[in-house]
Amino acid sequence: MAKKACRLCKRIVNAGSICPSCKGSDLTTSHQGIVVIYDVESEIAKRLGIKEPGQYVLKI
Repeated sequence: MAKKACRLCKRIVNAGSICPSCKGSDLTTSHQGIVVIYDVESEIAKRLGIKEPGQYVLKI
């Protein structure tokens, strides 16, 4: 089963049809690249605009 990603915040949603971060319901299985953020103060998290730790896609 393909992983779903939220179109609004790009977070990967493992179960359900609602994003746990932004509560959005606009999910897609069409995406490329995955990044895992542990430290939201890292340079990568800042450049991507990520505010919560988790798994995110790079391109939708």
